[in-house]
Amino acid sequence: MSRYGERRSAAPGPDRSDGPSERLLGALLDMAHGLSPALIGPLIVAEVGRLGGRDLALLLQDYGQLALVPLSGLGLAAGEPVPIDGSPAGSAFLRGVPVEVPQADGVRVYLPLLDGGDEVGVLTFTLDAVVDEDRRFLRRFAALVADLLITKSGYTDRIFQARRLEPMSVAAEIQWSLLPPLSMTVARVAVAGILEPAYQVAGDSFDYALNDDVLHVATIDAMGHGLDAATMATVAIGAYRHARRADIGLAEIYAFMDRAIAEQFGPDHFVTAQMMRLDTVSGHLQWVNAGHPQPLLIRDHVVLERLESATTLPVGFGGEEPVISERVLRHGDRVLCFTDGLVEEREAGGEQFGEDQFIDWVNRVERSQDGVRAVVRALSHVLKEKRGGRTSDDATLFLIEWY
Repeated sequence: MSRYGERRSAAPGPDRSDGPSERLLGALLDMAHGLSPALIGPLIVAEVGRLGGRDLALLLQDYGQLALVPLSGLGLAAGEPVPIDGSPAGSAFLRGVPVEVPQADGVRVYLPLLDGGDEVGVLTFTLDAVVDEDRRFLRRFAALVADLLITKSGYTDRIFQARRLEPMSVAAEIQWSLLPPLSMTVARVAVAGILEPAYQVAGDSFDYALNDDVLHVATIDAMGHGLDAATMATVAIGAYRHARRADIGLAEIYAFMDRAIAEQFGPDHFVTAQMMRLDTVSGHLQWVNAGHPQPLLIRDHVVLERLESATTLPVGFGGEEPVISERVLRHGDRVLCFTDGLVEEREAGGEQFGEDQFIDWVNRVERSQDGVRAVVRALSHVLKEKRGGRTSDDATLFLIEWY
């Protein structure tokens, strides 16, 4: 008999009484509405303790996506950041599935905290044993914990502070506040993005929205560095969202962003951008490329081609109405968008890293990783390493997969 569910003898009529697992989930739901952010940890510790769980820790992804950092709180286990690569917690995080590790005093359980395909971190604790009924309950429990963390993070700084392993610049603070969730996985499409340098990024950003069956995506790179670039990026993303929510076409979105940058910053300032629309039913992709490197089409984990498009001036330069490029994807195709900081960085010998070398590493990482989130993260980190650890300019990766 499982700890989390009690078997009852047959009786006339339906049995609507709650088992221990249902009572636990119900208690969390009942308390969630008015729960102070500081009480998330103690509440989870108390409820898991009723199930025999112990040594509970909430591990949150750091901004650089290198480590999982313990959230401090009453009753929560403290400790050093856990590397994502090569650890059971990191495996649960990257794969998005629970990991169980037998040990002398029971089983150490690592539960990915998933919300709409985005991952908050990992919940981990030790149980005496785990059976199938436990696993079904724990998946639901982890989903509720993830929702609590995401909801309550809007009311506190503690979750954001816990995720920082380095000091963050003001410009980066602005950029991170603009970003949507770094990844999304739904029935027909998955996306994932990453920015570097995570704690110093200024002019790069991305945005996306899934409106009914249409995925909208934008990646931008504002000229310059520091607060000036962050300010321009803020206006560009704000203008993009405003135009997108008005349900106008890609050409009109480009024109609206162009006017917003020109009117606010004058003729000597610009933002390179790429705006896309993907019909998630048909696979019909449309895009306007305003100064970005050409996106890559990946099929069967190999770069098939660069997606050629007509030349369009960066927003802010008063370009003419852009030509909208189009392509119909096949099921399983991926489209990789990136900014020039990834290919223009100079290696130790003085030569640019270049797109050919970039594509070579895309192919290698595609063959070694599963899922868009794992691919984007691994690609960003390996590219930075191969460029000598340098990121003198902001760099962005954004990957779309159509199922």
